[in-house]
Amino acid sequence: MTATHDQESCHISVSYTTAPVPHLSHFLSELESFPHPFLLENATSYRPLNTNFISEQDAVINRIVWNKSETPKLILYPRAGPRERIVFAPKKVKAAIVTCGGLCPGLNTVIRELTECLSYQYGVADIFGVLQGYRGFYSKEWIPLTTEKVDNIHKMGGTVLGSSRGGFDLNRIVDSIVQNGVNQVYVIGGDGTVRGAATLSEECRRRKLQVTVASIPKTIDNDIPIIDKSFGFDTAVQEASKAIDAAHTEVSCFPNGVGIVKLMGRNSGFIALHASLSSREVDCCLIPEVPFVIHGRGGLIEYIHKCLIERGKMVLVVAEGAGQEYVRNHHDWIDQLDASGNKKLGDIGHFLYQEIESTFKKQGIEVSMKYIDPTYMIRAVASNASDNIYCTLLAHSAVHGSFAGYTGFTVGPIHGRHAYIPMTEIVTAQKQVDLRDRMWSRLVNSTGQPDFSPRDIPKGFQGPCIYSREEESFETTKTVDKGFPGETP
Repeated sequence: MTATHDQESCHISVSYTTAPVPHLSHFLSELESFPHPFLLENATSYRPLNTNFISEQDAVINRIVWNKSETPKLILYPRAGPRERIVFAPKKVKAAIVTCGGLCPGLNTVIRELTECLSYQYGVADIFGVLQGYRGFYSKEWIPLTTEKVDNIHKMGGTVLGSSRGGFDLNRIVDSIVQNGVNQVYVIGGDGTVRGAATLSEECRRRKLQVTVASIPKTIDNDIPIIDKSFGFDTAVQEASKAIDAAHTEVSCFPNGVGIVKLMGRNSGFIALHASLSSREVDCCLIPEVPFVIHGRGGLIEYIHKCLIERGKMVLVVAEGAGQEYVRNHHDWIDQLDASGNKKLGDIGHFLYQEIESTFKKQGIEVSMKYIDPTYMIRAVASNASDNIYCTLLAHSAVHGSFAGYTGFTVGPIHGRHAYIPMTEIVTAQKQVDLRDRMWSRLVNSTGQPDFSPRDIPKGFQGPCIYSREEESFETTKTVDKGFPGETP
């Protein structure tokens, strides 16, 4: 590979590997191929130019920025999009769509666009919705999906197919797929759901079934690795910002107002971070990636007191997975798992509410506490314009991939270009906020919050202190009879 910089030509050595996206041809030797319906004379849907078809040689790379002195190791993922040759005769396709796990804005849009793409672009007549998650494959009657039925569902929150956690019985699901003659399965769900879909795809391969399994990764937390973002995230940030604005209005109207807004984010603080940046009314944002101390010198409560002295109010945003070391020790269900296989979380928002209120009360300081948890209001809303467009692209990419013969894959943009990614690669790790990234730096600059992470007391330090944001150091201060260190009489 050759790159040019400042009129000087420099040669960069690049090594790359191709992502092992499973394909039906890997285990079916006599796989037929057919021309894409767009190429047929009687095609009634929009026919793009031939150059709009994606070549099997087109790929999307996992990195676009690297230091010129290094030898980058790149991974190439097949570029998503329609192929000239497909491996299914559209009239013989029977597709099944299922939604699993928690609610997320955009689920109905994905269902709608899968149905419309299958119908309008490929002429598939048999499209079915599986009800109530994975268990619906073997315990519920499926419902036929038509373009008329799904026409307006993108304007609704939730999922018209219903959902559930758990219920994954591999053999019963595959047996149901075989008995019902399904040859394309579209699974919409989070990391636990995708793990199940990967197992499902592998079992179909083991049985040598001409069945493709595609997943559209869904997590409102935006913690899926490799892809740029998950659907529903933009809507979640937009709705979360409204909750923050409401908290700010509340605390602005009462003396010493302290507002706590708890947002989604089990292991990753993306929603809390982006909503805080969007609102610009946040004084402190706590996320799972950053440990923090509550009491003592340089702790959270000391900073809250400082905000009350300076501004008379304070807004705190906390992701649900932050500070679990404090709340989990107060419950006997520690390390228990929920139906999705995730560790149960304690309510960090309620814990901080009580801790802050009781601590100030002991100091003889009256505070007006406000607590907002908009979790289910955010999850249940319809997707906004940005997510509607994004869900459309994801759904269409999934359908194109299945017709091309890919299976055991998920779809998503990598640096703005949609690609096919092995399911196994997105369930091995979770994306988290990079504290070295400029986005976190922007957040800290916006809130002005100090570093609450545990640290040793500086040598030679004596007496109470407050944290100085300007000098990023501790200052010795006078002690008063009531209140916190640093309060002036």
